[in-house]
Amino acid sequence: MKYLILILTIAALTSIILGFTLQVDYAQKLIGFGVAGLFLIVFPLFSYHRWKDKNLKDYMLTKENLDKMRENQKRNKL
Repeated sequence: MKYLILILTIAALTSIILGFTLQVDYAQKLIGFGVAGLFLIVFPLFSYHRWKDKNLKDYMLTKENLDKMRENQKRNKL
């Protein structure tokens, strides 16, 4: 998955750079496909890859997590 994301990122960035540097009729399409590829394919894949094994409750502000934060704050002040 990591290599697929890397390849797609390089392809999208290459498309954007080529769209700016080449003087062809479809330069704007290259830029558009590169940006669309980044935002519609690469970013969701990257987000899924980074969050797939994480527990979402660890990142939510629940009463238990707030109590843990307060306890850690008191411990660090001493």
